[in-house]
Amino acid sequence: MAIERCPLRAGLRGVEGASVKTMAGLRIVLVGPVPPPSGGMANQTRALAALLAAEGAAVRLVPSNPDVRPAWLHRVRGARGLWRSVGLSMRLWRALRTADILHVMANSGWSWHLIAAPAVWLASARGVPAIVHYHGGEAAAFLARSGPMIRITMSRASAVVVPSAFLQEVFARHRIETLVIANVVDLARFARRPLSAVTEPRVLVARNLEPVYDVAAALRAFACVHDELPQARLTIAGSGPESAALIALRDSLGLADVVDFCGRLDVDAMVTALNGARVSLNPSLADKMPVSVLEAMATGVPVVSTRVGGIPWIVRDGETALLVDAGDHRGMARAMLRLLRDDVLAARLADAAAADVQQYAWPRVRARWMDLYGQARGRNGPAKCPA
Repeated sequence: MAIERCPLRAGLRGVEGASVKTMAGLRIVLVGPVPPPSGGMANQTRALAALLAAEGAAVRLVPSNPDVRPAWLHRVRGARGLWRSVGLSMRLWRALRTADILHVMANSGWSWHLIAAPAVWLASARGVPAIVHYHGGEAAAFLARSGPMIRITMSRASAVVVPSAFLQEVFARHRIETLVIANVVDLARFARRPLSAVTEPRVLVARNLEPVYDVAAALRAFACVHDELPQARLTIAGSGPESAALIALRDSLGLADVVDFCGRLDVDAMVTALNGARVSLNPSLADKMPVSVLEAMATGVPVVSTRVGGIPWIVRDGETALLVDAGDHRGMARAMLRLLRDDVLAARLADAAAADVQQYAWPRVRARWMDLYGQARGRNGPAKCPA
């Protein structure tokens, strides 16, 4: 397990006003995507807005993914993103007039250039401390391409937050200091259910239908599982550009009657899907801290995942999950069969994972955000590690 290079609490030493006892009245402008469609970053934005408001903060949520009209803008390459960026900048400039903190949810690629970076510069122009909350799963490649330009913008932020020590190490390689604050899981909504309550051997894949999530490997793995356990079923909860190709692959594998593509699910529907699953499979080729894995852990669904990116930072192979190599569909199949056949192993992993996931509950994460908001208000420049 990697160690944080710059623990947040250490960074607060000697900073006047570096903590806040309450968030009541704190004026926060939160920028980020919101459902629909549901997804990891959008769900985190919505959850954080609600949790901060429940603490008494005055949260002004500025969605970064509003509907774009007229419809023809969707057909012109780049027009939708540029239109959103202009509209966001106008709304944000007004909102920052009375803000204490800007909290911007950031991603890689054009999302960074059109949404997050302009937000940071607008906050700097208004004299409002900006916190960059970075969730980009493609951070390593993005920083390799655009690192110098990104560092210039990051230097205007009071702090850069990442959800895992894995991403912290990625940023450190590009000389960008970060603070680790974990994603939040709603443990009341994603409540633990006993594994014995699920009798059908159903596998759940809760990833979007995009190349990076390698749902094709999940289908091939499940074909092997189904050969051994004909009663097994697979639910794929996601949407994306590979939908048609993946449905065609399913049919070519003879799985049309046992694999259900149910589309992207909202939070309540995802709870229902997890409650009916015996195994959660994460086949991705790149990842950081997937909320879908955390939600499966919280619900008590044993996890099989590729050992890519930040996954080994949040689960331990053979203790809280079973890990396999990316693209190894036979390895995925063997791991799923172990869990579907061995109730003792499945229950042991589920118990250990449910204990580990407690660190992502709001009461623990809340203190970190309170410290950071206090630090941002107490400094004029970026947060630094002590010498």
